Amino acid sequence: MSTVLRRPDVARDIRGRVAVLSLLGSGLFASMGCGRWQENPVVAAEKTADSASALSLEPTPPQDQKPAPAKPADDRQKRRVAAPELKGGLGWLNTAGPLQLADLRGKIVLLDFWTFCCINCIHTLPDLAKLEKKYANQLVVVGVHSAKFDNEKNSENIRKAILRYEISHPVVNDANMTIWNTYGIMSWPTLVLIDPEGYVVGAGSGEGLYDALDKAIGNLIKEYRDKKSLNEKPLRFELARLKEKGASPLFFPGKILADEAGRRLFVADSTHHRIVITNLDGQKIAVAGVGEPGKQDGTFDQAAFNDPQGMALAGNTLYVADRRNHLIRALDLKKNTVRTIAGTGEHGANRLFGGPALKTGLNSPWDLCLIGHRLFIAQAGFHQIWTLDLEKGILDPYAGTGAERIHDDILDRASFAQPSGLTTDGQILFVADSEVSAIRSISFGDGEVRTIVGKGLFDFGDKDGVGDQVRLQHALGVLFHEGKLYVADTYNSKIKIIDPKDRSSKTFVGGSDGWLGHRLLNEPGGLSYANGKLYVADTNGHRIQVVDLKTKAISTLALHGVEAPKRNEILNVQQGIANEKVQQLSGPQK
Repeated sequence: MSTVLRRPDVARDIRGRVAVLSLLGSGLFASMGCGRWQENPVVAAEKTADSASALSLEPTPPQDQKPAPAKPADDRQKRRVAAPELKGGLGWLNTAGPLQLADLRGKIVLLDFWTFCCINCIHTLPDLAKLEKKYANQLVVVGVHSAKFDNEKNSENIRKAILRYEISHPVVNDANMTIWNTYGIMSWPTLVLIDPEGYVVGAGSGEGLYDALDKAIGNLIKEYRDKKSLNEKPLRFELARLKEKGASPLFFPGKILADEAGRRLFVADSTHHRIVITNLDGQKIAVAGVGEPGKQDGTFDQAAFNDPQGMALAGNTLYVADRRNHLIRALDLKKNTVRTIAGTGEHGANRLFGGPALKTGLNSPWDLCLIGHRLFIAQAGFHQIWTLDLEKGILDPYAGTGAERIHDDILDRASFAQPSGLTTDGQILFVADSEVSAIRSISFGDGEVRTIVGKGLFDFGDKDGVGDQVRLQHALGVLFHEGKLYVADTYNSKIKIIDPKDRSSKTFVGGSDGWLGHRLLNEPGGLSYANGKLYVADTNGHRIQVVDLKTKAISTLALHGVEAPKRNEILNVQQGIANEKVQQLSGPQK
């Protein structure tokens, strides 16, 4: 479910008017997957009163009173809730300038209240993209970025997130939560639907609202076409990706794995949707993936990934958490082939039970850790740790109830919050638990989950110290080396060293370099070690940073022979795959 920030007693906008969703707050909710959708009386009026699924915003009269007579439709229209203007943001992104709802009259508008750390918000983005594509001439999506973490309030960091998540609609930086409070929002993500006349017609929170939105938008299109007041002229926005097209060799690399024995380096080139393989000096060995999102198995030059993240290595097999595809892939490094070994390719919904690997849904697998024949999976979307038995081909929940919080207990009673990094010393599995800015441990001996540092969903910062004094900010990566934990403290753009025994934490590297303020790291997401050096996936820097563990000297790994994917080549490869499929379905052509 989505994360509830707070529920004010009475949320009001700057004019003192009761906030929009407070006015909508007396209705029933329709469950759609993990989310819930609420319509206002205008939309619900056509439903029969005795329908089990009817949604009403009318107050229920006391038992000793008779219901008031039904009011005419035009009177119902007068009581609609006007959507307040989007005032109070600190800047607009993915568009040439500020937008006003008044300028969008005639369009159906969908407001997405989100924050870029949130896995539920991330899961909502593909649904929004589908709606934008289906209703390209009728619908305008506007992202309202109301940050949870301090790092997320910065417009440049939001712009990077827009690029990383490949967002195609305008976004306003609501850093002070002014628009959030005006609309009475209570959780991430929340979606608010506005009709072409500027009135709120429904709202929903959580993920899984595509079907409800699709139906509501379809109904609005029919209604306002009949009224001849629907604007179906296409709108084009000045998207961030038109200026920054990912022409660097790496584009938002999320994770990295160094193979000291084989002198190889594996990079999850996440927003190029591929795996880059080099030697430890950065010389290209191979690239797996065409460079565009997809699920295709096959040879390295035909396979496709979608936001690949964590990896694990066993000999010449590389396992990859294919995050947005909700899959685990296996790369044969001798044959240069890719195959799917776990997941259905669809967003998993059942966090309680496992089953055959290729018939069991995964939910945003973010990192992997291989111990024997068991592959441990950080399921960020389920807020759990799962295992894949590589010998039996079975997926199973391992630790966590699925509740998004920090709670220590035995395996099936403990709770995590978007686990995103894994490492081990052989006896303990260490977890970077990102949404609670914590480092957790799972003992293979007694099956206990313990917190090393971290306190809760809204306890974050940048503070060294011991135990409960320590504050991190959305840490995504963790690495065990010689008794210490190296932590990618992602939103602080630092690497911290944590002693798991005494729970002490201190900054190792990070911050700015000299008076020019050049950032040594920029939201690092992954760590690995080889030959006295720490390899860092510096995600927002589009690079691999190399840190000498003795001297703390930092250098950028120069990549040789690695280029950004070429669009024309990608289209040719995809067309070849499509043609091959057609031939397979149709038989030999004469």
